[in-house]
Amino acid sequence: MADVLSDSAEHSLVTAFKAGDEAALAVIYERWGSLVYTLAIRSLGNATDAEDVTQHVFIAAWQSRQNFDPSRSRLVAWLMGITHNKIVDALDKRARERRDRETMAQSLDRDSLAWTDDVVERMLLADELSRLDPVPRRIMNMAFFDRLTHVQIAQSLNLPLGTVKSHIRRSLGAMRERLEVDGGARQS
Repeated sequence: MADVLSDSAEHSLVTAFKAGDEAALAVIYERWGSLVYTLAIRSLGNATDAEDVTQHVFIAAWQSRQNFDPSRSRLVAWLMGITHNKIVDALDKRARERRDRETMAQSLDRDSLAWTDDVVERMLLADELSRLDPVPRRIMNMAFFDRLTHVQIAQSLNLPLGTVKSHIRRSLGAMRERLEVDGGARQS
């Protein structure tokens, strides 16, 4: 099997890896990166998510390399354990985001969607958007006013889809907090 190293070769690789040799990490990535990616793409069905998981696996492996015990498992088995955990994390995140979107969609009714046509509400929204940093502000403007999808925004700005979604999620959270605080202050 091509993925299995001889005991002496694996021992040398593990020793260098645990010592912080970045060349050893490069060998490990070259040897098993495609396996990690393949498992991620099969589990997640999305190339961008699979690329993210692959990156997270090798970052986690590097950061926790001192915890690897070659007497307990082979290096590839350890990497597969990390891969499994990162895939589960990605699936959990996906489920959380879906629940959040469904909750938000349920909380909105048809009348509340008309707020973008109301001048006062548009001014309030524009004021909140102006408080954001330039990149999130541009993304939010494209989402709210240009009515572009996340994919269209990512393509337009040449950003990863996950980055666009993260900016939108963080921006909405920050705006919601400010509006709740401001709304509570006005009602008192």
